[in-house]
Amino acid sequence: MPKADAALEGGGVKGISLVGALSVAESKGYAWENVAGTSAGAIVAALVAAGYEASELKKIIGSLDYNRFKDKGMVDRVPLFGPLISLLSEKGIYEGNFLEDWIRDLLLRKGIRTFGDMIRPGEKDKRYKYRLNIITADLTNELLVVLPTGIEKYGENPDRLEVAKAVRMSMSIPFFFEPVKFRGNYFVDGAILSNFPVWLFDSPGSPEWPTFGFKLIEPEYGRPNRIEGPLDYLKSLVTTMMDAHDKLHVENNDIVRTIGISTLGVKITEFDITPERTEKLYQSGISAANDFFKTWNFKKYIQVHRAKKNPKWMAKLEQLRRVMVT
Repeated sequence: MPKADAALEGGGVKGISLVGALSVAESKGYAWENVAGTSAGAIVAALVAAGYEASELKKIIGSLDYNRFKDKGMVDRVPLFGPLISLLSEKGIYEGNFLEDWIRDLLLRKGIRTFGDMIRPGEKDKRYKYRLNIITADLTNELLVVLPTGIEKYGENPDRLEVAKAVRMSMSIPFFFEPVKFRGNYFVDGAILSNFPVWLFDSPGSPEWPTFGFKLIEPEYGRPNRIEGPLDYLKSLVTTMMDAHDKLHVENNDIVRTIGISTLGVKITEFDITPERTEKLYQSGISAANDFFKTWNFKKYIQVHRAKKNPKWMAKLEQLRRVMVT
């Protein structure tokens, strides 16, 4: 059975399509060694690392009422001004408690609570100690944080960090969900710094197995931003901050190991998505992965892109080390 690592991009509800793509990879016989994800990708990554197969995940996403993610606290229920008060006082409209409890329950069904339950036996390299890695952003200190190892910086033992809490930290879409406050620091959606962590498991030399990147491709991807007013300018500013780091990898050697999945125009917070649209997203993932594996050749990938003395590759790894926080 061939081994592989998986890096899953975030995208809210659009993450449904990731499951379709994973199902194709699993049908090819791939077994996941290390899994990483950001935001919605962190949800799928956590469940995959816990032992869920794509067929199980399809049933879960097919029966889920995504509107339940929009959970309201007491302040949110105040007529007319509740959401605004919540946004100003709690820095987010929705609590995020349902999401955290939901993922916690699914993980416990597989016997997973903390990252200590996800340790890879015998692994000496700190970066690969845990089967799961999650990207979040520390707004207080302006840092990209890779969990669980990055939590050591805050005085916490990575083994004791709850996986559901880490997912919640990565899923805190700014202004939509309340940020997670941990020991005085505010953590939000990792997508603002690295939404596509395909770089995370790379090391010098030839890898024993591939890392596949599962990337969500918007209909307008690659087109120049149209800036005709202040709102266009603000949107372009935000998307540039979120996408520039990851485009560095996709537009270089990583494109050959990336499964680009069309999101069909589905929005990040389209929690009222219909079952029919859910199925189309899932099928989009299947289609993208089928196209990818028609031409994938691991040996050729190593020869062209992962030669031990490739100076460009070594320079890129050094750049990644400078942005990683572990």
